[in-house]
Amino acid sequence: MKEYNYRVSAAGRINIIGEHVDYCGGKVMPAALSLKNTVYIRPNGTNQINLSWTTLPDKVTLDMDKLESYSGLKYGNYQAGAALMWQRAGHKLLGCDMLQDCTVPFGSGLSSSAAIEVSTIAALATLAGEPLDKVEIALKAQQAEREYAGVNCGIMDQYASACGKKDSVMLLDCNTLECEYLPLTLGDYSLVITNCKKPHNLIESKYNERREETDRALNMLRQRLDIGSLSELSMAQYKTCSASLPPVLRKRVEHVVTECERVRVAALALRAGKMEMLGRLLNLSHASLRDNYEVTGKEPDALAEAAQTQSCCLGSRLIGGGFGGCTISLVKTKSVDEFKEFVYNTYLKVTGYRAEFYDTEISDGIEIEKL
Repeated sequence: MKEYNYRVSAAGRINIIGEHVDYCGGKVMPAALSLKNTVYIRPNGTNQINLSWTTLPDKVTLDMDKLESYSGLKYGNYQAGAALMWQRAGHKLLGCDMLQDCTVPFGSGLSSSAAIEVSTIAALATLAGEPLDKVEIALKAQQAEREYAGVNCGIMDQYASACGKKDSVMLLDCNTLECEYLPLTLGDYSLVITNCKKPHNLIESKYNERREETDRALNMLRQRLDIGSLSELSMAQYKTCSASLPPVLRKRVEHVVTECERVRVAALALRAGKMEMLGRLLNLSHASLRDNYEVTGKEPDALAEAAQTQSCCLGSRLIGGGFGGCTISLVKTKSVDEFKEFVYNTYLKVTGYRAEFYDTEISDGIEIEKL
């Protein structure tokens, strides 16, 4: 890639625990992956951003004066939205050629969209000679996802993609953006990421509906409690006030309250090296996502259940927005191969889909190389 000036990448992410609580102001525990979106970039002296891909034959040209008009593109809409939000924030854009190379599987729940948005902004900032503020980049990438792509997401995905650190998980407070990095020390265990291979799309799924439900519940609870977000609700307060909520909203709030508590305990477990406790929390998280938040579905449930039946697996749960995507499982390292074989065969028998496993490491978020 010698003809390009810079190589800029941003990471996909996993989330150990803390699902669907980032937009409720809760704490989450994500980590950046070595699966990344990489942008090769060079100036072209025009008023255009020319996009191409290593994995697609498509070529797209974006006029920098009309970036708001590309949200309907099949490919290039995330890049256009990211560039627009960066431009609107007062940052300089230079006409450029961008070659995009994404190793984060699309529709996997590993945040390919965040990796694309964050790497695009970081590449534009690098080309313009601006110092990188990773948190600002994450916030503008989130704005692109919400206002341009139409997914009313929290900050977790973009923050993890931008600010991740190798071999560490982030204990991120999504209300204050305070972040503590914890060493990911799993002892005799490994994390196994498995894709159920059922196609899903968060815009077409009920992700935004869940967001609206939690907002409605918060507004109802505020009539009785002085809280700024659902993450501030204690279990005692929930038990006192839950009867005032409609049954569906009650279930949604129960997930948020219990998941926030699971994140707190998971951080203690990780610090103390108590892998059995961490595994139990993963199982409880999946059960709550299935029963209270109702974002799993037949395929992710079958995948998690196949994993959970194995004695070498301490816990398994859905990660990501839901309605498809991946599970994360805590598995004894010496048994990973037989675990994969069992889960693959069992899942194929139940669903007809061929699960896919990803070998990846916990990585840094944004990475920049001058070519």
